[in-house]
Amino acid sequence: MDIIQKKIRFSPIAYTRYLRGIKKSHAMFREGEILDYLAVKSWQIAPGNTTISPKAFFLEGQLERITGTAYTDDPFKAMHGGFEVEHQETRAYKLKDIWMINGFIYKGLHNFRLHPTFQLSNKMNYFPKVLMNTEIDHAALYSTSEGNQYFGLWLTDDCANYALAAAEGTPVTSNIIPYSHMAEYESFLEMNPFRTNSAYLKNAIFFDDNWGNNESKHLRFAANRTKLLARFPANSHPGVFILRRNSGISRVMLNEIEIAEKLREKYGFKIVDVTQNTASEILLACSGAKVLIGIEGSHLFHGLMMLESGSSVLVLQPPTRFSAVIKNTTDMENINYSFVVGIQKEENFYIDLDEVERTLELLPF
Repeated sequence: MDIIQKKIRFSPIAYTRYLRGIKKSHAMFREGEILDYLAVKSWQIAPGNTTISPKAFFLEGQLERITGTAYTDDPFKAMHGGFEVEHQETRAYKLKDIWMINGFIYKGLHNFRLHPTFQLSNKMNYFPKVLMNTEIDHAALYSTSEGNQYFGLWLTDDCANYALAAAEGTPVTSNIIPYSHMAEYESFLEMNPFRTNSAYLKNAIFFDDNWGNNESKHLRFAANRTKLLARFPANSHPGVFILRRNSGISRVMLNEIEIAEKLREKYGFKIVDVTQNTASEILLACSGAKVLIGIEGSHLFHGLMMLESGSSVLVLQPPTRFSAVIKNTTDMENINYSFVVGIQKEENFYIDLDEVERTLELLPF
């Protein structure tokens, strides 16, 4: 690593975000046009490509239960598939004279947020550092604001981007640790970033694929899966149910444990709990699973990191918060996607076991 910790640098640049009329704030990344404008150089890392979205497996009448969505414009279109998906190219942008302070990246009067505000230091928001003794000559940032807010996107996007960063310079990220399982994954995936919340980056490389799941992204994701399977070898078994309980954004399934227990008793499913089990325990249970089941959410990405081509996912969807985000990854990895939409009960929901079993019968084995 080319870390220099001798130079003391002074800059009030972080205070510009508090000055009215010149504040230009962006989420990081998905900002290719802005980065291109600020960059001294940009280039293509990998080309884009086009795929056809496959149809999901689901019972008749399920989509009609949906009363609300999350990050999904048209669930009917997303689940019926058959349309062309254009995956954007992956590009790199080289910027000079960057400041990294309290989860923000500063370049001129532009600032990019690496973290949701609830993860940041309130004190540093109002009194950001102006003296820094860490300078990095050739930094490469792989973190995204979405990855730091949603564990599943950290696994699919940020961990896949790490390989790009390692090839271009010193992989850099903030020293904020948003997830309890992060350290284990970094060890398993041989990720050794330089963590800092206060640094001057003389040269910095950023990456953007505008949410694309192009072939390069698939290969980097698959390489991470290979590393995990080497550590937790796959022994084929019927499936795994990952309990969410009330972790993350609330979506309480009233009979979650009951459904999991029934699947274990009748079909031999394993059960793990993201609020109780380590990443090692979860990955060991997911290795070799033919089917992954659980409430829609980031916790299911533990299993998606382990599932091999041809396996299946059955997502239990809250009717008020139907999301197709997981299907983006299953499509990229040739994994069958299926779902059951729950039945609303006051502020929560429950799932019909019979519908789960009939949906399992639809899946190819």
